[in-house]
Amino acid sequence: MSTTVNSNAGASASASTSTRGSDGRVFSYYPGCSQMAMNRAYDVSTRSVAARLGLELVELEDWNCCGATAYVAIREEQAFVLSARNLALAEQAGRPLVTACSGCFVVLNKANKYMAEDPELRSDITRALAAGSMRYRGTVAVRHFLDVVVNDVGEETVRAQVTRPLTGLKVAAYHGCQFSRPFGERADPEFPDTMDRLVNWLGGETVPFALKAKCCGGLMMTTQPDVGRALTGKILKAAKEAGADCVITCCPLCQFNLEGFQRRVGAAVGCDCALPVLYFTQLMGHAFGLDARALALGDSLTPVAELLHREAVHS
Repeated sequence: MSTTVNSNAGASASASTSTRGSDGRVFSYYPGCSQMAMNRAYDVSTRSVAARLGLELVELEDWNCCGATAYVAIREEQAFVLSARNLALAEQAGRPLVTACSGCFVVLNKANKYMAEDPELRSDITRALAAGSMRYRGTVAVRHFLDVVVNDVGEETVRAQVTRPLTGLKVAAYHGCQFSRPFGERADPEFPDTMDRLVNWLGGETVPFALKAKCCGGLMMTTQPDVGRALTGKILKAAKEAGADCVITCCPLCQFNLEGFQRRVGAAVGCDCALPVLYFTQLMGHAFGLDARALALGDSLTPVAELLHREAVHS
């Protein structure tokens, strides 16, 4: 299963020929289950953008589900064992672990921190790993790809890649409830501004958006649809009322809820909730001049390609 960013079939020629930065920024990349299926566009655009920025993402060999979403709520310790196995694989590879999925990031990070702080939990997980002839010593740093782009790569490098500035584009930067929680290490838990800063570097404008870290309903869209639709609808309604041309997100489940149910959530909150919804990596890639295939824009359910074509013509 091991691949590098340069082997991705969805990347454009310009992305695939990019080499890693001179400082050798190499990460073990954990794509997660959803990005191998219904959220493929996030994986494709993440690899393409990483290549353009000189980041080398080496897919973690033999990775498994991290235990996120429903499983971690029912069998937390067993979910942590699943995450610990991925951490052990990353430790063997000798690289920090990066993921673009907020759900995966939270569970992997929790497992990492809780094992370090709780000797009993660490002992239980160590025994479970030993049954598979594995061991984790606790040396791996878990990072979200958005955090790496903004806080490691930084403004100067991002701005240098922009060939199609997002001039005039108004963006609602929806971080979701997991990017900055529960630890709040790299962004304010209630009002994160990580994607806002990124949009500014790309030449766009973020709109005032008080719901940027509120829950979209997550899996309640399927288990308690009335609640899920109301929560998602509030977010889209707030974005529309703020004058946003589109919404960007850094979470596959958030993206799915925001994009896939707009008619139903609009009916739930009494508002036209039709808005293009993109991953932040797709918006970055567009600003970098990458083509639609490199960003998997064809997978979108909302008129993302039309929006970005308009921006390309205006720029």
